[in-house]
Amino acid sequence: MNIIKYRYIYFGISLLVIIPGIIALILWGLPMGIDFTGGSLLEVQFVSGQPPTIADVSALYNGMSTSEVDISNPVVQPVGADSLSIRSKEMNDTLKSQIVAVLKDRFGGGQDIIIMNFTQVSAVIGQEIAIRATGAVALAALAILLYITYAFRGVQHAFRYGTAAIIAMLHDVLVVVGMEAIIGHFLGWQADSLFLTALLTVIGFSVHDTIVVFDRIRENTNIYRRVGYETIVNHSIVQTLDRSINTQLTVMITLLALALFGGASIRHFVIILLIGVFSGTYSSIFNASPILVVWENKEWRTWFRRKQATEKI
Repeated sequence: MNIIKYRYIYFGISLLVIIPGIIALILWGLPMGIDFTGGSLLEVQFVSGQPPTIADVSALYNGMSTSEVDISNPVVQPVGADSLSIRSKEMNDTLKSQIVAVLKDRFGGGQDIIIMNFTQVSAVIGQEIAIRATGAVALAALAILLYITYAFRGVQHAFRYGTAAIIAMLHDVLVVVGMEAIIGHFLGWQADSLFLTALLTVIGFSVHDTIVVFDRIRENTNIYRRVGYETIVNHSIVQTLDRSINTQLTVMITLLALALFGGASIRHFVIILLIGVFSGTYSSIFNASPILVVWENKEWRTWFRRKQATEKI
């Protein structure tokens, strides 16, 4: 099984997945939740009566907006058959109580409605969380680079292993963030603290699987000293292929079950994890190690040679 031979096809597949996400980020941006932008989240359950429609809730919030407290154009999402999740700009407790009272009178069927969650985050705190989230991802990348470089210090060009792992990790980050932009635009999902948790978890899974392949390359390099580097890398990938697929497949099956039967409250988190774990499995096998081969052979020197020869003719 010659996996390395088709490395540029695998790189092309990665680009086909990443580019639509980048276009979505440019056109629509990443839909940020109140954890990063500030605002209010109200989740209510209607014990009896008919839950209001999205248009009803939007009209209610627009009507109760003032010049001092603007809560117009909320993001309303159904949560199950009898509950709603309402995201808006920051409101005070008095206005929240008024909204709950109106919802009870109009749509509660004469009974109390259950407030499942009410969260407020100021714009200043949200901005600070966004900065720290970006810093957390950058710090994780730097720590991974330093750790892998140190762990592979006995191998020639140890820095390449850390760099290749970071490139594969950035591949997974771009896939996850791009898919979040696409899904968020069409389904109304927003990136919140759970999204950040999923993203950092994906980074850990991706690098963990990549290190397993790299470690086998290190072992085989010491065993097969007279064999070409490309052959050693391909042999190492084949040796760890079953282990990588089986390990990640068990995780993906569990996540798929949670996505289907775990409920709406965790579905966003689980689906992002599922996308990220699949991407991490792909990048650790088909991106990280082939990058080492490209670097070792310095193949960028010949990428445009045919084109230059044609121009001379």
